[in-house]
Amino acid sequence: MEKKQKIVRTIAYYLSYITIGFVTGIIGPTLPGLSLNAGTTLEGISYIFPVLAVGYLIGSYAGGWMYDRFKVHPVVAAGLLILGIMMFLIPLSQTLWIILALFLVTGFAAGSVDVGGNTLLVWTHGASVGPFMVGLHFFFGFGAFIAPMIVGLTMRGSSDISWAYWTLTLLSIPIMLFIFLIPSTKAPTSPKAQAEGKSSLLLVFLITAFMFMHVGAELSYGGWIYSYAIKLGLTNEANAAYLTSAYWGAIMVGRLISVAVSMKVKPKMMLFVYLSGCALSALFLILFSTSITAVWICTITFGLSMSTLVPTTFTLTGDYLHISGKLAGWLVIGIGAGNLVVPWVVGQLFEPFGAISLPIVNLITLISALGILTLIVLLIKKMKLEKV
Repeated sequence: MEKKQKIVRTIAYYLSYITIGFVTGIIGPTLPGLSLNAGTTLEGISYIFPVLAVGYLIGSYAGGWMYDRFKVHPVVAAGLLILGIMMFLIPLSQTLWIILALFLVTGFAAGSVDVGGNTLLVWTHGASVGPFMVGLHFFFGFGAFIAPMIVGLTMRGSSDISWAYWTLTLLSIPIMLFIFLIPSTKAPTSPKAQAEGKSSLLLVFLITAFMFMHVGAELSYGGWIYSYAIKLGLTNEANAAYLTSAYWGAIMVGRLISVAVSMKVKPKMMLFVYLSGCALSALFLILFSTSITAVWICTITFGLSMSTLVPTTFTLTGDYLHISGKLAGWLVIGIGAGNLVVPWVVGQLFEPFGAISLPIVNLITLISALGILTLIVLLIKKMKLEKV
């Protein structure tokens, strides 16, 4: 593939990831507006999150199947088209079950686009994908970061959430056309398809479980740190919101920094170091849970440490296994399942056991992730897989 083709396709995949990040970032600030539209409570409208996650899981699996069988860019474009349509219809809906159905389809489309971005970037850059993969997930963070700002700008002097969602519709249309018009990337033929049988299935399972653990910790921290600070009386609501923004901002900055780091440091070492940083941040928060200064330090260090785990896991996988659409689908299923389960567990423990449940659950999850990562490295050595 010519260098120019690689650049054009990389830009296209990066743009598609901004839209997924936008979907992630727009929901929280518009929950009150959605509940008002549906005539329900915040508790009722909160069912958006598990419904979106279920759609994401289904879309991840279906997307992986489609990328191995059809021209890939039309599949990505179709996912973006569905996202745009859903974002147009959601603010117009006045019934809870219709809104939930639209978010189910939104999750399906986002999951398929997510699998596409990761898979096609590996197919485009091969063994040198490391920094490009980190860059891909930086643009996801960028989308999630700007979404609340757009919500604020479009809702000035009004409670109407429509234009916040329609902005994503307008954003997705040119990106969809751009990707649709580019010749589709083809799966490379690679000796990495060598890993077959029970050992390879175990390796894929372990990598999926690893994704489940650290992504679950990432979302649970971002979703509950606001409530953690308020519950312990550490700060007011405005500063707690800034705390949440600082966390996602740290992830975005960390991914930008990691582009350079990934050029020098091997994926296995990056994962162990960054994951250890996450675990130490969670432990520090447990030990100094009543200090707002400690909470700010932990939030920023946790975000910086968490920033590179997802893209580096994809890079590590691509070093030793052929990234097919099906395999990428399973990895994204691990992401979706982690998003669904771990924050839910924190929520179940938050009231009966207190805010300290957040760092405790995260620490347990991250220690488990370190153990699984150790098993992954040992299994790779046992299988004698060669890095390509």
